Amino acid sequence: MTVRVLSSLAEIPRSSWDGLARGGNPFLEWAYLEGLERSGAACEASGWLPRHLVIEDAGQVLAALPLYLKAHSWGEFVFDFAWADAYRQAGVPYYPKLVAAVPFTPVPGARVLAVPGMDLATAGATLLGAARELAEHAEASSLHMLLPEQDQLPLLHAAGLSLRQDCQFHWFDEGYGDFEGFLGALTAEKRKKFRRERRRVAEQGIRFEWLSGDEIGDALFHELYRFYASSFLRRGMEPYFPPAFWAGIFADMPESVRVVVARRGTEPVAAAIFFVGGGVLYGRYWGCDDDYHSLHFETCFYQGIELALAEGCHRFEPGAQGEHKLRRGFRPVPTWSGHWLAHPGFSRAIDAWLTRERAHSRAYIEAARQHLPFRRDPAVQ
Repeated sequence: MTVRVLSSLAEIPRSSWDGLARGGNPFLEWAYLEGLERSGAACEASGWLPRHLVIEDAGQVLAALPLYLKAHSWGEFVFDFAWADAYRQAGVPYYPKLVAAVPFTPVPGARVLAVPGMDLATAGATLLGAARELAEHAEASSLHMLLPEQDQLPLLHAAGLSLRQDCQFHWFDEGYGDFEGFLGALTAEKRKKFRRERRRVAEQGIRFEWLSGDEIGDALFHELYRFYASSFLRRGMEPYFPPAFWAGIFADMPESVRVVVARRGTEPVAAAIFFVGGGVLYGRYWGCDDDYHSLHFETCFYQGIELALAEGCHRFEPGAQGEHKLRRGFRPVPTWSGHWLAHPGFSRAIDAWLTRERAHSRAYIEAARQHLPFRRDPAVQ
């Protein structure tokens, strides 16, 4: 077996990458990751230089680690700007660094990918060992694995990465059956509030349609991209993804895409883009052309819950951050990252800090659970 560094996923066939177990996560598909590269979203110019690692034997890809050499910390959603600033003040370069992640996509999932039947501990040790060697060769300050699924944490520990804990808010189907069943699990006050918000959207003459990727025509595509871009431009940012990326995604993985379009009459006024896979619905991006009362909550959360129920999804992940999700029935769950820093002094200091941060994160999650809107809090299955 040998380890090879890929400067692009186009260097291996789609079938080779997609033959690796990824739990149905659509963001780990070859089409998604290669689409980021081909469209220019993840490339050297954007500060995401692909350096994927693959284990091969007789030309067959047995395992892989999606990996990038980074010149900044944007688009990661695991924030290390304070670390970079501490390095700067000490006169030590923090960039470049190596990051195992899905660019611009804060979704937990497998990071060490392997063919079914391969020992994951062996694959993880080999790939993470190779990643550390690559970091040293590239004179990178550090190696970071962002948002690995919890089952892969032992791989990080074995490779000497320090664990960092954070929190996201996810919705779980507790056997509700439909949206009314979900409302029935809430306190009377919250049930009344949700119904009032939904009624206000309907009173504005707004109706919704659900579409898959292959149902997006040219005219609607341009409206969708306008909505998507507007959420960035309003914050003075350039959109992460160019139109070519979305065009490729709708064409190459239409079965994984769901779009909720809000219309007044025949005119689209807002939209949200979701992905689905492995029994999970993922909320990603939304945009709107004006200010409509409660439309954000309806489009991104309530329509998402209805969509998850209709698709038979057991979990709905609406994206990173946002305590406002807690009061709409999204439960706090821990998320993780792993970090190896080459500098011994900084490694010791940050490891000690992460120990304290993990304790704070655990306390925060426990406190947040007390503010869920349910009449009772059944255990999450």
